[in-house]
Amino acid sequence: MDGEIKQNKIYTPKEARDFLKVSESTMKRMLKNGIIKAYKVSGQYRIWGYEILRLVSPKFDSEIYRAYKNLKTKTKSIIEKW
Repeated sequence: MDGEIKQNKIYTPKEARDFLKVSESTMKRMLKNGIIKAYKVSGQYRIWGYEILRLVSPKFDSEIYRAYKNLKTKTKSIIEKW
């Protein structure tokens, strides 16, 4: 495997794990929770390269931070109402 992720290429979960340097259980959890979108082909998952690139982009980090901040703010306001 070359060291570059091509956005229009399709990868197996094993190849995606190798790029992302995560364990098999982490990859399964990411697929199950929709963190990374995959498609089932003949009972096996396939992942587009742009999905892998999306995970490692700085924009993805800021989206997670924004979602966490919104959740924290909502939780705080609910607790204050008690």
